[in-house]
Amino acid sequence: MVALPALRAGESAVCPRCDHKIVHRHFRPVQRSMALALSALMALLMALAFPLVSFSAVGIEKSILLGQTVTQSLSFDQPLVALLVGLTIVILPALYLLSVIWVQTGLLLGTPLRFSRLIARSLKHIHPWMMADVFIIGALVSLFKIATTADVSLGIGFWAFCSFAVLLLTTMHSIDDDWLWFAIAGEPLVPEGTQTGQTAASQQLSGCRTCGLLQRFPMHGKAFCERCGEQLQQRLPYSLQRTWALLITACLLYIPANVYPIMLNTRLGQTQAKTIVGGVVDLINAGSWPIAFIIFCASILVPVGKILALGWLCLRVGKSNDISQRNQIRMYRIVEFIGRWSMVDVFVVAILVALIQAGNFVSITPGPAALAFGLVVISTMLAAIHFDPRLIWDKPVKPAVSVLKDPLHE
Repeated sequence: MVALPALRAGESAVCPRCDHKIVHRHFRPVQRSMALALSALMALLMALAFPLVSFSAVGIEKSILLGQTVTQSLSFDQPLVALLVGLTIVILPALYLLSVIWVQTGLLLGTPLRFSRLIARSLKHIHPWMMADVFIIGALVSLFKIATTADVSLGIGFWAFCSFAVLLLTTMHSIDDDWLWFAIAGEPLVPEGTQTGQTAASQQLSGCRTCGLLQRFPMHGKAFCERCGEQLQQRLPYSLQRTWALLITACLLYIPANVYPIMLNTRLGQTQAKTIVGGVVDLINAGSWPIAFIIFCASILVPVGKILALGWLCLRVGKSNDISQRNQIRMYRIVEFIGRWSMVDVFVVAILVALIQAGNFVSITPGPAALAFGLVVISTMLAAIHFDPRLIWDKPVKPAVSVLKDPLHE
């Protein structure tokens, strides 16, 4: 339990236990977020309207729009891959920006608009699933892959999407959740008898994981946050079991993701199957060491590292001292941050499939590993979400020692 001091614009509050930044106040937060969200939305519309990238090879010219990275996957009977790409780069970011504009409009008018609390609650849940910045890396990798065999040019849509990705990230960082909920619902009173320096659970308190409101946790039955309506849970139920189940699922999916081809290359009527590892080897043989390193890290090192790190955290829960706990929470935050970057390979496939389609002369089609690898990424991200980091700080409960009496010496 910590008490936040009164903060001015530009000031931050840091956790005294793990040194993590809790809140950061911005100057004119409403106007700042509104301007950034509107700018990002306009950049997204430009990215959808103008060509993303074009290529020319032996008399064949083609350019694609951003939306074709989704529609082409649908045409090859990959609806889940298309849905995954469309949600992460267009649909969810657009919903996020519209939600920010809706909430901030009410604050500018002085009265929160209808559904503002529900919309503000959804903002935090959308955060991990927006991957516009990852898509840009995937686009650049795709261009390097075909640059040796074709003339590639970047369209207005690509630069507009780069602007959109930067503005989207800036918009996300401009949202101070703590201040936002104060503005929507007012500053709450601390439950009577709350003591700082002690854990909330030991005082029968619980902080809402969505809006941060501290409130009394009932002894029995379910409880919901008085401010945002999210269910209150002192610890996520079956957190370790769910995390282990998702990690095992990711391990099982990782096998077909690497055994089956992630894409099929057709050139002059001959089709070659390309696996993830095979693609890395081809890039090394072609002298593209930096691109091979990016694909190796995103598609092999990061997924395996996430699985091992989360598994280790699950095993270490309740068995650590204070120094080890700080290292574990840092590792957990790294896992949370890098989880989405494994989507690079899926985006590479989506872009190449949309761009290179010239029949038997030259074409690329998605392989079955694209779906399996996408599900690996989702499973590991869900595993990180279901792992409750509060368990890291819980002290192990020592079993009560019972003294057996010898009846002969009573």
